[in-house]
Amino acid sequence: MLFTTTLHAENEPEKAASGTEQIGKEKKEGSFDPAELIMEHILDAHEFHFMSVGESEVSIPLPVIVYSKERGVAAFSYSNLKKGAIYNGYKSEEGKIVAVDASGKVEEGVTLYDFSLTRNVVQMLLALVLLSVIMISVAGKYKKGGARTAPSGFQNAIEPVITFVRDDVAKPNLGAAYEKYMPYLLTVFFFILINNLIGLIPGTANVTGNIAFTVVLGVISFFVILFSTNRHFWAHIFNPPVPGFVKPILVPVEFLGIFTKPFALIVRLFANMVAGHIIITCFVMLIFIFGAMSTAAGWGFAPVSIAFTVFIYFIEILVAFIQAFIFTNLTAVFIGQSREGAHEEAHH
Repeated sequence: MLFTTTLHAENEPEKAASGTEQIGKEKKEGSFDPAELIMEHILDAHEFHFMSVGESEVSIPLPVIVYSKERGVAAFSYSNLKKGAIYNGYKSEEGKIVAVDASGKVEEGVTLYDFSLTRNVVQMLLALVLLSVIMISVAGKYKKGGARTAPSGFQNAIEPVITFVRDDVAKPNLGAAYEKYMPYLLTVFFFILINNLIGLIPGTANVTGNIAFTVVLGVISFFVILFSTNRHFWAHIFNPPVPGFVKPILVPVEFLGIFTKPFALIVRLFANMVAGHIIITCFVMLIFIFGAMSTAAGWGFAPVSIAFTVFIYFIEILVAFIQAFIFTNLTAVFIGQSREGAHEEAHH
């Protein structure tokens, strides 16, 4: 705010515009671009990329499945499209599959529908399988031993969490009706938690940091909340107990609150998980940013960067549990509010 300086938009002002454009392009291609790598880390992709060693990459390409009315269905491995390659009339542009002609130019007249198994989809399915295996195995032990047998193995780790969700989330917010909603609350909690924890493994996808994932969870919670409402809830929305001159202001606000509740669930989970991954990635990239200035600066800042990265990483493990709890708890709170005036409250 107090000092000014002059910056040249061109690397070499004495050169012509055409030459400068080429210089800028070469610099961009050869230089380290933190923003590009951050977006590459948090966005969806057609492969699990672990590392690059020189010109070679350590990655797991995923199936590409596309459909268009003009070309029909096409299925192949994403490895065929690496490094700008064209395969069967398709290529990848910034992670998006596009149809091209023989010269490699995008065909604007072809409308593609991408049904590919991206890393978010694959990892979400793996998390779903893991959730099912864990819960079915734990349920099998309860079914076999019942209350007569002490918990054993992984059951010891799961039981306190289930008890916590029941006693500190479901019962305080839902009263006598808590058992009706326990299956949904437990499913949401463990599904979010498993995806949060898997997303912290290097090379995996940040599924809960994908807005599409949180939107679906929020929409499901929205319908659960709506189907739990009663006449007392709607009476409070459209005829709140306030003076008459305040009602024209309060009614729209209360009605809008029906939609802002699931919106808060969606944005809170998405923003927190994305922010944590960006912070961790930024701390790692500081090594390369300082290294671009000088090799000594890069090596000198490396221990500081690694220390901060490890610290934030452990914080993110805590955040993984906290965000699963917050989403589940707020869902229970909103369901409890939708059951306003229910007769079970007197019994509770």
